[in-house]
Amino acid sequence: MANIEFVWWWAFCLLPLPLLVFKFAPSVKSKAAISLPYLPTQPAIAAPTNMFAKVLAVATWVFLVTALARPVWYGAPVNVSPKHRDMMLVVDLSYSMSQKDMQQGDDFIDRLTAVKQVLKEFVAKRKGDRLGLIYFADHAYLQTPLTFDLHTVEEQVNHAVLKLIGTQTAIGEGIGLATKNFIDGDAPQRVMILLSDGSNNSGVMDPIEAAKIAKKYHTTIYTIGVGAGEMVVRNFFGSQRVNTAKDLDEKTLTAIAKMTGGRYFRARDAKDLANIYDTINQLQPVEKASQTWRPQTEWFGLPLTIALVLSVVLFIVRRNHV
Repeated sequence: MANIEFVWWWAFCLLPLPLLVFKFAPSVKSKAAISLPYLPTQPAIAAPTNMFAKVLAVATWVFLVTALARPVWYGAPVNVSPKHRDMMLVVDLSYSMSQKDMQQGDDFIDRLTAVKQVLKEFVAKRKGDRLGLIYFADHAYLQTPLTFDLHTVEEQVNHAVLKLIGTQTAIGEGIGLATKNFIDGDAPQRVMILLSDGSNNSGVMDPIEAAKIAKKYHTTIYTIGVGAGEMVVRNFFGSQRVNTAKDLDEKTLTAIAKMTGGRYFRARDAKDLANIYDTINQLQPVEKASQTWRPQTEWFGLPLTIALVLSVVLFIVRRNHV
């Protein structure tokens, strides 16, 4: 009985209602007595008792009130995980990603190598989410559709090479293709992480217009601008100060992130890049919490049926005693 609860328990307050009506309602006037010229000589027959009918009436009322209180049986608790998050990694594969300006310790590595190292670690931490991978250069290309197989995503990241789909930068197409994949899914959370080191100079879609469409489909976009910026480069003529991030369009990347409720980050070296993805991990934590629910069955039909049967029996008993 511990699993049975009465949803409308206050209905039991109606139990004494018939007693109150009996006690305070005006009594029925008795009919006039009939005078007989003589009394029958046979022994008087005792009037049938109505105690049984009273018991039936009380029981019928109790079961009716019990049904009104809506008894519900609850089963054992069931734990379920909330729906997953869909996350698209949109990565720039333009030829400028070959620039060796990402400092790692005492050495400098090219941008794509730094991105590969950080992305593989990031993907491994996203267990529970569906991840997809899109590359863009002259045009956008779906490398890995949304999947729970994180190992496959890691492998695809590791196999990325420059000039695979051209040398230019089609940021708008990258956002548009990622949004198209979100539309086909049913995840309640949609996140895009866009990484680029340049400005949109290819493709058929404007980045801002693409971001507006992504926002329409409830997508949050985090943007990352890659490039060391001002640095001293040694060459045949000596040391020279150059800006390796002169093509980076931070204004557009910032606008895209702000428009969709995300954030813009700037990565000037490999350490910055790793910290950025760690920050995004904190902003979009993997769902580990579970929801608990208990299956329930309405039982009001049982006392209602019993009350109906008792009322039929009461009707029969009262008719036979008339």
